[in-house]
Amino acid sequence: MRARLGQSGYLVDDGLAVACFLALRLRRPIFCEGDAGVGKTALASALATALDAPLIRLQCYEGIDASQALYDWDFPRQLLHLRAAEAAGITDADRLEGELYGRRFLIARPLLQALETRSCVLLVDEIDRADDEFEAFLLELLSEYTVTIPELGTLRAESPPVVVLTSNRTREVHDALKRRCLYHWFDHPGFARELAIVRRRVPGASARLAEQVTVLAQALRAQELVKPPGVAETIDWAQAMAALGATEVDAELAVVTLGSVLKYREDLERARGLDLTALLAGPVDGGVW
Repeated sequence: MRARLGQSGYLVDDGLAVACFLALRLRRPIFCEGDAGVGKTALASALATALDAPLIRLQCYEGIDASQALYDWDFPRQLLHLRAAEAAGITDADRLEGELYGRRFLIARPLLQALETRSCVLLVDEIDRADDEFEAFLLELLSEYTVTIPELGTLRAESPPVVVLTSNRTREVHDALKRRCLYHWFDHPGFARELAIVRRRVPGASARLAEQVTVLAQALRAQELVKPPGVAETIDWAQAMAALGATEVDAELAVVTLGSVLKYREDLERARGLDLTALLAGPVDGGVW
C-alpha cells in the first residue's frame, strides 16, 4: 500500500498505510482528522490513482441536505415533459406520474453516484462543516450502503465505495460516526518527511530550494500564528519560488512570497518581523526547532 500510494506521489507512514489497507480489506470508511493542509483530501485522490478508480467528491457545508448530497428531481425537464405530453393529448395520470418520476429525470448527486459506481473512491470532505442532521443521515447510508427512493425503491451498492471522510475539527463529530470508521489523526510532518514530500511534489525545485523552503515552513509553524502553514502551503511556497526561477532562498525572496504560505494579515505581519536570515541558517534537529 505504501508503494502504490508512493507511485501516485503521496508519501505515507506505517499507520496510515495500515489504515488504508484495512479500509480496503474490511470495507470500512477512513475518518481523517487534523489541521487544514496536512494531506487529508489528497489521500482520497491518491487512493483513487493507486486503485485506478474514479474519485467522487462531496464537499460539505453548513445547511447541506439529502437533496444536495444524494439525489434530486430535474423539475425543469419534468415540466417540459408534462407540457409535451399535454400537447400530445396524453391524459393518463398514472402513466404521466410514472414517467415524471422515472430514472431519466433523477439527478444523482455524489452519494448516489458513489453507490451506483463500481470500485470508486468517495471523498466526504469537511464533514465537520455539516450539521448534526446530515451527519446522522450519512451514518445511516454508510452503514448499509443502500438508499431508498420512494418513487423507485431501494438501491444498493453492488460494490461499496472506498470512503474517506475528512474533518478540520471545527466542531466535534459524533462518536457514532467515528466508531464505524478507521480513525487517523494527521499531524504536521517532521522535517525529513516534509522535505521528501516537497521534493516529490515540486520536482522543478532545486534540492537547495526545497530544503530551505521546508526549513522556513517548519520555523513558521513553531510561531504563534492564526493559521500555521500546512504541507499544502509548503508545496505552494516551493512552487511559487521555483516559478520565479529561484534556486535558493534569501530573506528578501521569502518576504515577497509570504502570500503563498500565510493567509492572514496578522500572520504576515508577524512573519515579516522575524529574522528570516537567521531562520534559514538555523539547524534542524529531528524536525524540531
